[in-house]
Amino acid sequence: ASSRFLASSVAAAVAETCTLPADVAKVRLQVQVSARGVPMYSGLIDCLQKTARAEGLAACWKGLQPALIRQICYSSLALVLYEPVRDAVAAATGSDGAPNFMQRLLAGGTAGALSITVFNPTEVLKTQMQTAARATTMGSVVRGVYREGGVLSFWAGLQPNIARTFLVNAAELGTYDEAKHRLIPYVGDNAVAHVGASGIAGVTSALTSTPAGVVT
Repeated sequence: ASSRFLASSVAAAVAETCTLPADVAKVRLQVQVSARGVPMYSGLIDCLQKTARAEGLAACWKGLQPALIRQICYSSLALVLYEPVRDAVAAATGSDGAPNFMQRLLAGGTAGALSITVFNPTEVLKTQMQTAARATTMGSVVRGVYREGGVLSFWAGLQPNIARTFLVNAAELGTYDEAKHRLIPYVGDNAVAHVGASGIAGVTSALTSTPAGVVT
């Protein structure tokens, strides 16, 4: 478990840093408004260009600090929980042999839902920082959120967040596990199987979770 936790933490931090500009654009596209009802941004590239021009290139990495905390803690906990939950689900349903696809989906979703329930405050801070027009620090956002609604405000949006992360992790972890299980007999237990399974899981996860992501 400790080696899985360390490996998943490093992978999550690198991936989050590389992809954060796309996440900033996604959040801003989802919440964009204008006085005349016309969208402020026409798409991903337009959003990033306008953000960089108006607020500086560093604005494309707004919310990096809480995003890293979120990814390292939430993603690592979900990965660590996945296998025990999967095995418990399989045992509870009386399955013999390898868990089936539905059991993997349920285990992935449950692991994600449990993790985001604990680390929802990082999601709130990340979103607040990404949508701020001016540069902010995580400390100032923490104080602002607490001042506005107290401790419970750090769990704002928890229900749609649980729904989104359940779908993300069910599609991501469950589909990855199932895809890898099916690819290995054809290509072997190697990088091809793992990368192929990751690609399938990533596309499935994005398609499945986007509607819930808009709500959160």
